[in-house]
Amino acid sequence: MDKKIRNDFPTLDQMVNGCRLVYLDSAATTQKPLSVMKEIEDYYRSSNANPHRGAYSLSMQATQIYENTRTIIKEFIGAGKEKEIVFTKNTTEALNLIAYSYGMNFINKGDEIVISIAEHHSNLVPWQQVAKAKGAVLKYLYLDEEGLIAKEEIENKITAKTKLVSVTQVSNVLGTINPVKEIIEKAHSVGAIAIIDAAQSIPHQRVNVSELDADFIVFSGHKMLAPMGIGVLYGKEALLEKMPPFLFGGDMIEYVTEQDTTYAELPYKFEGGTQNVGGAAGLSAAVKYLQEFGMDKVQAIEKDLVCYAIDKLSEIPHIILYGTKDVEKKAGVLSFNVEDVHPHDVATILDSYGVAIRAGHHCAEPLMRYMKVNATCRASFYLYNTKEDIDILAEALADTRRWLGYGSK
Repeated sequence: MDKKIRNDFPTLDQMVNGCRLVYLDSAATTQKPLSVMKEIEDYYRSSNANPHRGAYSLSMQATQIYENTRTIIKEFIGAGKEKEIVFTKNTTEALNLIAYSYGMNFINKGDEIVISIAEHHSNLVPWQQVAKAKGAVLKYLYLDEEGLIAKEEIENKITAKTKLVSVTQVSNVLGTINPVKEIIEKAHSVGAIAIIDAAQSIPHQRVNVSELDADFIVFSGHKMLAPMGIGVLYGKEALLEKMPPFLFGGDMIEYVTEQDTTYAELPYKFEGGTQNVGGAAGLSAAVKYLQEFGMDKVQAIEKDLVCYAIDKLSEIPHIILYGTKDVEKKAGVLSFNVEDVHPHDVATILDSYGVAIRAGHHCAEPLMRYMKVNATCRASFYLYNTKEDIDILAEALADTRRWLGYGSK
């Protein structure tokens, strides 16, 4: 890796338990480059004010920063209009907005909602609630032995009764790249709307919402170098127009009388309350960083790393890898287990080597049950990781069973 890249991420320079930090949990949260930190600091130093409310210079500066970020996001994901970009707190809030504003109003008794068994709870629990409240049927697309959604599942599960399909573009557990273009086309062919959870894809590959033709796409800033607390909901204008607001209060209104209220135009009717302008400033800087770095380069680095990691971990006895090994169908996420060792113990032992991974059910309990495991370890890579990081991971894993008394390996 270019030394300059690592110099952009000061968090990676620290020592953990006497070892160099090897950060392999970017699927949860990415580290932040200096340019993002500076943009946030500059905002709070020189432009901090309430946006959209003040007729004074500082407020207008805050408004400009916030709205410029909307334009940057529109162009980054290939959307048509700024009004189709709604800022949220994160992917979870964006999906709940769709579920409660669209789902509770336009899904009816007997309608079918289709999701995959690999969904994060954020794209599963809201649809459970909609199905229960509206008397709809929740159906699942299941995975084959490689962790992929087969064409037959798409064809058989999305039917004339289907009114809404919501799937992740990249699994946060398996790293599987799902055939979302085909799923969207099938959904539209039966008159259903299609929602894509892009939290694990937009940070890592080119995503063009116009080319995909998804009705909604959601993602989080903190998984793409930006700070926590800022997320994005893209929605087609016609759908957003007919949806009622999700949150009520300041800045999302047009007029309020004692007994009635009219709402602001898009996208503001979905952005009630004081918004996270500092987060928007950081998100803007993060997108600029990724654009200058190059999304194709990001994807190439991750593909090289996950390929190398699969080879290295496959050489270690007692390591179980989950999901496809075809790197053309896989993003930079690798789930695994060590035989006879609980994933939480693995993560704790690796931490003693300075290696940070995620262990648990990854907010995907139905997928864990489908895979017949309680939890897995997960290593996830980003543009600042190196093959040396994977070598350190592999060396630590080779020692893991020894620490628990299972012999030399």
